Amino acid sequence: MDGIASEKSQAATSWQGVVRFLHKTPRAFLPMHSFPELELIAGRGIEGDRYLIGHETGFYSHKPEEGRQVTLFEIETLQALRRDYGIDLLPEEHRRNVTVEGVPLNHLVGRRFRVGETIMEATRLSTPCRHIEEILGKAVFDPLINRCGLNCKIIAGGTVRVGDVVRPL
Repeated sequence: MDGIASEKSQAATSWQGVVRFLHKTPRAFLPMHSFPELELIAGRGIEGDRYLIGHETGFYSHKPEEGRQVTLFEIETLQALRRDYGIDLLPEEHRRNVTVEGVPLNHLVGRRFRVGETIMEATRLSTPCRHIEEILGKAVFDPLINRCGLNCKIIAGGTVRVGDVVRPL
């Protein structure tokens, strides 16, 4: 590998972030609730969440999808919405489970990474939906295109806590 390619490869794996907020809700349309920790179940989802495989009560689809067991969102997107669009979006309002800081979510598709004691595999970027605008009454659909978070599969379960380190494997 030449020097430039080596530097790029190292930069792609040298980040480290932190969990800032954790949320779940037992059913679609209900508000997301904040928790100091969440229990992630490998291959299924978050205990007590609306998208736990085998107990789905979510709104996204009539068909469960393995790659949507847990969702992540960047706190930097909340800051950008406020700065660039004058939209105040709270961490519980984006409807993702784990709000992180310092994690390059858009670059993780197809990669595995650690969140606290758990291991996740990023399956695809989340896409915004009009449902969130209906719930919130805020025009967030367009500003969230390409910044709506990350869908992941849980490879190794365990407890995720606010303050946990997020890092590449």
